[in-house]
Formats: sequence, C-alpha cells, structure tokens
Amino acid sequence: MNIVCLDLEGVLVPEIWIAFAEETGINELRRTTRDEPDYDKLMNYRLDILKEHNLGLKEIQETISKIEPLEGAKEFLDNLRKNTQVIILSDTFTQFAKPLMEKLGWPTIFCNSLEVAPDGEITGFKMRIDDSKLSTIKALQSIGYNTIAAGDSYNDLGMIENSQAGFLFKSTDQIKAYHPEIPAYETFEDLLEAINNSLDKDN
Repeated sequence: MNIVCLDLEGVLVPEIWIAFAEETGINELRRTTRDEPDYDKLMNYRLDILKEHNLGLKEIQETISKIEPLEGAKEFLDNLRKNTQVIILSDTFTQFAKPLMEKLGWPTIFCNSLEVAPDGEITGFKMRIDDSKLSTIKALQSIGYNTIAAGDSYNDLGMIENSQAGFLFKSTDQIKAYHPEIPAYETFEDLLEAINNSLDKDN
C-alpha cells in the first residue's frame, strides 16, 4: 500500500506569505521555511509584524483569494491521484487553505489552525502535532503504508528522508547543495515520472 505526501506552498501553490508581503509592501514577511528552519520562531516573527502593522486574518484571506495554483499543479495532482492516494501535509492553516484546496480539486490536506480574536487579529497558532510532517508519515507507516514524499523546504526534509522514496521539488540551491543525496526536480512532469517509478517498484 502506497501513499504520497506532498508539501503545499512552493510545490503546488505560491508561498502565501510572500504573496502577502508583495500585497502589503512589507518585505520582512517574505521570510519562509526556506529561510528559517524553526517554524515556531518564524510564525511568532510573522505575528509580531502583523500586530505592528494592524493586519489580521481578513487581509491575508483577501490576498489568498487571488492566489492561483502553480501552472500544471492541478493536472499533476489529478494524474497522480489516478494511481495512488495523496495527502497534502502543510504547515499552513485551515483558515488559509480552503480556497486553495477548491482550486486544486479538493485534495486531502492535513494542516494547522490559527487562534483568531473576534476583531480578526491573529493572536496565536495551534500546531496539529509536534514535527507534524514527520510524525504523520511515521503514523501512516505504522498502519501499513509505504510513503513517498516531496517538498521544497527545510521543514519537508524529515518526511522526505524517512519515506521509502523522497524528492525535492522547486527547492533552493542551498538545500539541494546540503542534500545532494535527495533527487531534485523542477517540473511537474519529471516529479510525476519519479513518483510513478517509485510506485511501480512497490507493485
């Protein structure tokens, strides 16, 4: 039994926080998990900036409504789901994900949640589980699944390195240089072929 686990931002859709940084002109919000491996540190940094600029959930959701999946992402997912089950494992939040999932054809996503005050201020965040991506693939393996994983950032390395097959996709030169042992791809066609080849080996 196989299951594919994919990151969301940077792999299937553009980075939400970069889009919001461009919308607001706040360059500090361009920092992502490609730059900062410590997710708690990154999110607290973001929340401090939002508070400083009096920005809340409404403003971010307005930006998200304009984001389209990366070119070819939905077709990639559609083709992949013909052959195997797919779960998106993301450190994003349920309050961000829904419009993006609609545009991708409603794939399954496991993510986190925001704590939001009545006035829309984002006051905190609740992670689904510690080290959620790695914990999830280990849980899937414990119930009999072989996992195949792909992502682009530091927080994807655990699930990639601990899966039966793992790939970097549209990652940074630094991450690829630090992990030359992980096959890296830049196009959906090449990633789909690599995943399908891994699926074939297990059948």
